[in-house]
Amino acid sequence: MSQQGYVAAPPYSQAQPGMGGYQGGYGPSGTTQPLYGHYGGPNQAYNAPPTAGMLKSPAVGLPPTPLSTQYSQNVQQNGTHLHRYPAPSAQSTYGQPAQSTYNSMPPQPQPTPQQITNQMSAMSIGNYGKKILIYTSFYNVQWTSSSDGPASTHGHTSVTYCQHAHDNSFNGRRTNVATAYDWCPSYGWCSPMGAPPMAGTPLMGAPPMAGAPPMGAPPMAGAPMAGPPMANMGRPFPGSPPPGVGGFQQAGPGTAGLQGFPQQPGQFGGPMAGPQPGMPGGFPSGPSQLSGPPQKKLDLDSIPSTIEVIENDRLRYEGQIYTTNIRGQVPPLVTSQFAVQDQGNASPRFMRCTTYALPCTADLAKQCQVPLAAIIKPLAILPKNETPLYVVNHGETGPIRCNRCKAYMCPYMQFIEGGRRFQCGFCNCVNEVPVFYFQHLDHMGRRVDFYERPELSLGSYEFVATLDYCKNNQPPNPPAFIFMIDVSYSNIKSGLVKIICNELKTLLEKLPKEEGSESSVIKVGFVTYNKVLHFYNVKSGLAQPQMMVVSDTAEMFVPLLDGFLVNYQDSKAVIYNLLDQIPDMFADTNESETVFAPVIQAGVEALKAAECSGKLFIFHSAIPTAEAPGKLKNRDDKKLINTDKEKTLFQPQKGVYEQLAKDCAANGCSVDLFLFPSQYVDLATMASVPSHTGGSVFKYNNFQMETDGDHFLRDLRKDVQKSIGFDAVMRVRTSTGFRATDFFGAVHMNNTTDVEMAAVDCDKAVTVEFKHDDTLAEESGAMMQCALLYTTLSGQRRLRIHNLSLNCSSQLSELYKSCETDALLNFFAKSAYRAILNQPLKNVREILVNQTAHILACYRKNCASPSPPSQLVLPDAMKVFPVYMNSLMKTAPLVTSTELPTDDRAHQRLSVMGMSVEETQLLLYPRLIPLHNMDPGSDALPAPVRCSEERLSDAGMFLLENGHSMFLWLGQASPPDVIQGIFDLPSLAHLQPNMTALPELDSPLSKKVRSIVADLLEKRTNSMKLHVVRQKDKPEILFRQFLVEDKGLYGGASYMDFLCHVYREVRQLLT
Repeated sequence: MSQQGYVAAPPYSQAQPGMGGYQGGYGPSGTTQPLYGHYGGPNQAYNAPPTAGMLKSPAVGLPPTPLSTQYSQNVQQNGTHLHRYPAPSAQSTYGQPAQSTYNSMPPQPQPTPQQITNQMSAMSIGNYGKKILIYTSFYNVQWTSSSDGPASTHGHTSVTYCQHAHDNSFNGRRTNVATAYDWCPSYGWCSPMGAPPMAGTPLMGAPPMAGAPPMGAPPMAGAPMAGPPMANMGRPFPGSPPPGVGGFQQAGPGTAGLQGFPQQPGQFGGPMAGPQPGMPGGFPSGPSQLSGPPQKKLDLDSIPSTIEVIENDRLRYEGQIYTTNIRGQVPPLVTSQFAVQDQGNASPRFMRCTTYALPCTADLAKQCQVPLAAIIKPLAILPKNETPLYVVNHGETGPIRCNRCKAYMCPYMQFIEGGRRFQCGFCNCVNEVPVFYFQHLDHMGRRVDFYERPELSLGSYEFVATLDYCKNNQPPNPPAFIFMIDVSYSNIKSGLVKIICNELKTLLEKLPKEEGSESSVIKVGFVTYNKVLHFYNVKSGLAQPQMMVVSDTAEMFVPLLDGFLVNYQDSKAVIYNLLDQIPDMFADTNESETVFAPVIQAGVEALKAAECSGKLFIFHSAIPTAEAPGKLKNRDDKKLINTDKEKTLFQPQKGVYEQLAKDCAANGCSVDLFLFPSQYVDLATMASVPSHTGGSVFKYNNFQMETDGDHFLRDLRKDVQKSIGFDAVMRVRTSTGFRATDFFGAVHMNNTTDVEMAAVDCDKAVTVEFKHDDTLAEESGAMMQCALLYTTLSGQRRLRIHNLSLNCSSQLSELYKSCETDALLNFFAKSAYRAILNQPLKNVREILVNQTAHILACYRKNCASPSPPSQLVLPDAMKVFPVYMNSLMKTAPLVTSTELPTDDRAHQRLSVMGMSVEETQLLLYPRLIPLHNMDPGSDALPAPVRCSEERLSDAGMFLLENGHSMFLWLGQASPPDVIQGIFDLPSLAHLQPNMTALPELDSPLSKKVRSIVADLLEKRTNSMKLHVVRQKDKPEILFRQFLVEDKGLYGGASYMDFLCHVYREVRQLLT
């Protein structure tokens, strides 16, 4: 299938061998070239693409045409999509040419249109798909789009610059290709930007003209890249650095005389030249040292857009039915609305992969550096228009399994010998078919009951588990919820205890229940605590609840068995009585110290005594300082920020909490923690139990009833009511040739294969990494099976099975075509967040940049059509990979700033570990929705725009949400009628600061905006607190940190700057 490439044109270019007197290609002929290889592996030869005038001959070193297999057709159909990402229109206008004259240079003749046409023809521009090229002269700036040529067959995106060139007579030393500057004898260091080619000079090999001004946006002329995550980065891969300091070649005699501008630390390591008199560039943040007109800013639309990719995918799949009958097909993006029909592979709602075509060998996997992983959300909720999972019950015999590898019966099992035996699709073992399960085969070798048995024809289904799968071979008891409320001074005074008790009265009526059940069988119990614990007997026969106090927190036990865990409907009156009394009972308390570990221990003991699994809902406010096991001290040391010891801030304290997590996992006790801190609480330690038991942590800093009450109650309702499984164990089996090696999530690992979760809810996902242990065959593909053993809400033991088949290929182009960017970022986020427990943050950020560059360099070397060195070539399926990766490096856990609270950083780190692909996608690229131009009468949600300040307007109103935060941003010139319609105020100046709710007005605009907010709150996993911010008000800073295409608030490059840096890293790898 042909795939049209896409070329945008920001200034990524570097000083290039092959230009300005050097021979074509990647350096002088006859010299030994630096060779490109995989991480730490042996170097490999790299054949450069031919230069201009040689493009007719086949490219040396390109992979052969993929072999035709029975699956190649499917891959082509369902991989990257034909014309999926249209290039920017050739008619786009980008403003008027900027006029500029420099007295220090003689005027250069402008090339005629015919000359440019001839030069572009000589380059065979059409071979690269649709491109936009930027020509920068000293007199004007003009944007041109090349005419459409034949579409590239590789489906990739290229971002191009024409090269800045110097006089032919220049024979001085060039800097290393990793630098951002060329050396010119007349003007010193200058940014290598594109100049129009001179008449009669081929564009690719042109001896450039001196000193073109840079094009503005990316700080190619020495602007610091806003500190971390890019600051002080060294070489990305092992091996000796190039000659000179920090990747620069040693200065030759011609560079010795830079007076007044000593070399400075570069933005990515290595020296950086200061600005030169009369030359544009320098440091944009500093005072200008030159006269002349402002530089033209690069258009954001010239680089790949996440919004465009999402919208194209939505248009392709919206309203469509996605069938899962084709091996290795790439599903729609998580942002698209589509229906799934299970026809033998698990729905992408349950399983998504980083790539749907695995490399056949470990060497290929190592070469491309694309991680092989699956993100599994085993209990995902299916939409109402999709068929629920079938439940298969084989009675006392239990599920049919392979005798050798223990894989469960699935569509990948091959029945042979007339149906009497089956061959396992995972280990190839031949097994006898039990007598009761025998069925004849049809003329195609399929069982005649194929469509009657879900386990033979579907990708996902459930088995009823036998007693062999239960603890002590006994059927499990119904699970329990225990509500444990901190009744210390701060929680009583803030009114928190009162609203919790009031909310529980209604919430307990809506406890989750099995589909089709009349009422929930979940039992409930209640504990309050400060320095001591209070247990409550709420047995149905009592007139009043009874309190029992345990003050010996060192040896925790449950003082009562009968009456502590009860059925809510049976004991409703007593429970109501208790919830009314608790706020009054502790109204006069002065106790400010609390315990914490004994509270969890009490919950574990209660569930153990009742012989059931369950969940603890703990409402806690401060660091536990009372004398008891698990007492914590303040270890928040800002001096550790940006040092090698910063990782200790994320590490939980060992000992009591580590043992507690093991006890909870072993006894099926999950913990959900609601924190209401006013200062540091060592969240890294307090949240360690929830993060190993399938639990969640909710955090409300400086809780105030008026502004945070609704936000907290929405979270509590979602958390209590969501679908959930208990006492779960998950195992991922694979076909021969690869295996699961690592697991990321809110899980506990007792061994290398069993993923233990005290509870797993419908939003929790586990990310599984795979590695080769043998060669994979293209014909048979690769299979994986996820089996989740869990207890349902009704107390039934079940096995949920998800099966997925992938293609295997010896062609890296197939792998890249089958990649899923959103899944890749889920993996990278979780692996980076785990890595910061053991490595300095600087190293983790460098690894992320290195891997980004390595993936793109490998694609360019092995898969892309021949293209000029000035292009940054992106695989079409990964064209927005850099913007997501840059956003990840600007998240709180990965930036080194003393302004960010340590607890907030630890909270985000732990939250992401259990996130699904949908959640990480939204977190890393928030939705920015313009509301000022929408039709209040329309049901459609306005189309989101790019997450950049450039998309904001003074008269605009925008809603931003990322699944955890929500902002309504109002421009300073917002029309009075809009303000009147939403807030019932005459103008923006009358708006109260720190608003967190919209007034309920009868105007169409108010109804529409509130409806949009309510729909988003309903859709998202967590509740979001709404912040209403005005342009240029102080709280706007919080809003701007979510504009991920701009520079980070606490350090981090803009999207444009990051592309520039990635371009340099790729060039360095390829030369």
